[in-house]
Amino acid sequence: MTDLPGDEPESAPTRSAVARFWPLALLALGFILFFALDLQRFVTLDTLRDNRAVLSDRVAAHYLAAIFIYIAAYILMAALSLPGGLVATITGGFLFGTLVGGLATVVGATIGATILFIAAQTAFADLLRAKAGSAIARMEEGFARNAFSYLMFLRLVPVFPFWLVNLAPAFLGVRPSTFMSATFIGIIPGTFVFASLGAGLGVVFDAGGTPDLHLLSQPKVIGPLLALAALSLLPVLYRHFRSAR
Repeated sequence: MTDLPGDEPESAPTRSAVARFWPLALLALGFILFFALDLQRFVTLDTLRDNRAVLSDRVAAHYLAAIFIYIAAYILMAALSLPGGLVATITGGFLFGTLVGGLATVVGATIGATILFIAAQTAFADLLRAKAGSAIARMEEGFARNAFSYLMFLRLVPVFPFWLVNLAPAFLGVRPSTFMSATFIGIIPGTFVFASLGAGLGVVFDAGGTPDLHLLSQPKVIGPLLALAALSLLPVLYRHFRSAR
């Protein structure tokens, strides 16, 4: 029995919708499973303290493999928008030191963020354009002119959730290359601050103390990050004043 002529036009859009939404649906499933299996209990500084000897021994015995496992885990955390990024970054500094731990975190976070960005852009970009019409087109045009500077600012200011900064540019027509480069560069300062804190945790643990994460909100930490964020907006201000003249 042959298919009716009307079957093919209906099935093609269905296949297209599935192709667009399955990556995001897979990420959402991973997010749900993370909490359903109560895996968040492992992403704590208490867990790191209680298992630091075992983890340090494994890293010493399989150094390169441990780095790749850490990067893969961070990619998964960023792509699934899982909580605990700060703890994971501190753990990287504790296990590998400030330089290697910070660099591994930057690589993992950038790749994971880009996966989420592309999944969201693929799934919703056409839908948003259809609903918003010319309004989102004007927003895309303005954001495209200064996308790198805006993204650098959002990455450098630590008050914005990492997952939110991953999703917002996906809805505004930012190119993946711009997103990836701004993310990679923009998260370097904050990441190395947190990794440096992790690198000194051994002394704190040995003394029976607990890390004071309130230090991260001190002016001496936040101040330089805000200054870098302000510098990232200089190209935007320059274009604005040049066009006004």
